[in-house]
Amino acid sequence: MNKVQIFDSTLRDGAQGENVNFSVEDKFNVMKALDDFGIDFIEAGNPASNPKDLEFFKKAESCPPKHSKLVAFGSTRRKNTSCEDDANLNALADTNVEYVSVFGKSWDMHATEIINTTLEENLNMISDTIKYLVSKGKKVFFDAEHYFDGYKANPEYALQTIKAAENAGAEAVILCDTNGGCFPDEISEIVKAVVSHVSIPVGIHCHNDTGCAVANSLAAVKSGALQVQGTLTGIGERCGNTNLSTVIANLQLKMGIECIPSGNAVKLTQLARYISEICNMKLTGNMPYVGKSAFAHKGGMHADGVKKNPRSFEHISPEAVGNKRNILLSEVAGRSAILHRINEIAPELTKDSPETKAIIDLLKDMEFKGYQYEAAEASFELLVKKYLGRIENFFEINYFKIIGEKSGELQNPSSAIVKVAVNGKTEIAADEGDGPVNALDKALRQALTVFYPSIADVHLTDYKVRVIDGSAATAANVRVLIESTDGKDIWTTVGASTDVINASVIALIDSMEYKLIKDNSRKNS
Repeated sequence: MNKVQIFDSTLRDGAQGENVNFSVEDKFNVMKALDDFGIDFIEAGNPASNPKDLEFFKKAESCPPKHSKLVAFGSTRRKNTSCEDDANLNALADTNVEYVSVFGKSWDMHATEIINTTLEENLNMISDTIKYLVSKGKKVFFDAEHYFDGYKANPEYALQTIKAAENAGAEAVILCDTNGGCFPDEISEIVKAVVSHVSIPVGIHCHNDTGCAVANSLAAVKSGALQVQGTLTGIGERCGNTNLSTVIANLQLKMGIECIPSGNAVKLTQLARYISEICNMKLTGNMPYVGKSAFAHKGGMHADGVKKNPRSFEHISPEAVGNKRNILLSEVAGRSAILHRINEIAPELTKDSPETKAIIDLLKDMEFKGYQYEAAEASFELLVKKYLGRIENFFEINYFKIIGEKSGELQNPSSAIVKVAVNGKTEIAADEGDGPVNALDKALRQALTVFYPSIADVHLTDYKVRVIDGSAATAANVRVLIESTDGKDIWTTVGASTDVINASVIALIDSMEYKLIKDNSRKNS
């Protein structure tokens, strides 16, 4: 097997996930990103279901993808209705795309109990729909909905639905584990059965309700499936769809099966983070290949082993998917792990360098004050660079004030005023937010954007507060961890203080400084 097609449904099936809502511009940006990456097919929505999808397809006419094929989605005709009289089907036929994907019932129970028709009429609905769309010049993928449950209940009828699609002119039949309840051995057995009965390509579309969507998809490929459908980061209804970022890396890098253009795997992490930003969803840290923690090492033995030979605790190089290794600093990390992190910033330092000892002592002192750098790699980098005198002073906060009040049951938005100084010039900004930290973050970015426009790209994706010494009650030290992103990179900073606002300010300052350091580094590289 030399090639497996990737069919991305982020804009259709992914949009059915909880809290996912794309604007037309969002959909267009996702389409462009997937196209640049080299995805074969992009299922962009149902032009008959809502004005937003219809507007998207019209916009895509004037600026179509360069590599990918756009796919419009719909269903078979309604029961006891001709194709010519089915408005939804005609909207699909009229859409200016070459490919369409239509779903139909392959489970006899769904035909008789859900859409309340006969098994024969259900076969006619499949056949008539595909013939009609082919007559309109479309290339049709048939999504056999609930195929695996249908096959287990009535294999003869399930195969009849597939044959009806093939005989009607479908380009491929896609077997859907719609309820997401199957295991890899079941998928493998049933896919093999279908492949042996049809002469057109077979695809796989899995949901993740048992946590097996990726494994099921790979099992299907090994059994002869030539197309994998899913969403890039696994978003979708209920527990989500097959995570294509994991499938792509497994196929391309582990199984030697081409599914994207050669060399594009290095763009995978950036693509996943970009799509997550558009979805307004936090990319799961332990997501395989592309997660922030996918190549993070904390245990001393692990960190030492990776430093000596990365293969000791990494199954692939993080650079192969555009990610990076992260040696976590903690009480179990060991001296070699700390030196490894220092060497990433200052390669010339050795374990015997006086600067190394001074930095380790400084790290211990900061941890005594409540700081923890295990997850705050950006703050650690700033700590080392400031000690070594390797970063400029980008800005100073001369003054800030938080205003918040509550009137009866009504909680008013918090307000913040910030005064910053940059090279002798000052800027004052004020803003409101959902809570004092959000208001402070917005005001600080507003002020700094006057001097550094790229700061406008930065926003917080996570905010955590931990009380370090609970026995001190309200006088206890608190630690604040802030995760930030500019849409391309993700970084975490830390602040500690007896005042949660001060701790937040420290972490916010580090976040902005880290962004500016990154920008300078890119300019100079």
